[in-house]
Amino acid sequence: MHIALYKPDIPQNTAAVIRLSSCLGLKLHIVEPCGFSLEDPRFKRVVMDYIGLSKIFRYADYDIFLKKNSKSRIILMTTKAKKSYLKFKFKSSDMLLFGRESAGVPKLLHQKIKNKLKVPISKKTRSLNVAMTVAIVASEALRQNNFLE
Repeated sequence: MHIALYKPDIPQNTAAVIRLSSCLGLKLHIVEPCGFSLEDPRFKRVVMDYIGLSKIFRYADYDIFLKKNSKSRIILMTTKAKKSYLKFKFKSSDMLLFGRESAGVPKLLHQKIKNKLKVPISKKTRSLNVAMTVAIVASEALRQNNFLE
């Protein structure tokens, strides 16, 4: 199972996703550029020593990411999707893509990616924290593929 972060811009969230990936055995893909340095103290405080336990792949841009992962099905998690992640059958080779905290993914990517899902939330709110969304959706994808046992 794979998690992909598109140009993440909040160091603490990226660090939390790295810790989650380490604990659940997920491969993490980061599409650059990040909005922070991996030397950022906020990043280091949250990531601790988990970065050494993670399988992290970094890509200079989305096109390189797409080329290197052409055999994976890309699943975009977005607040703009109509379909809930609970009504989707995940595969073990899926790439769960999460956009920037500040802006999601560009409109062009939104249009190109076939599978778009959301985590249903209260209509009074805008969105969940990206690290929480990764945890929620990854847990369901892992459960469906019997990886949590």
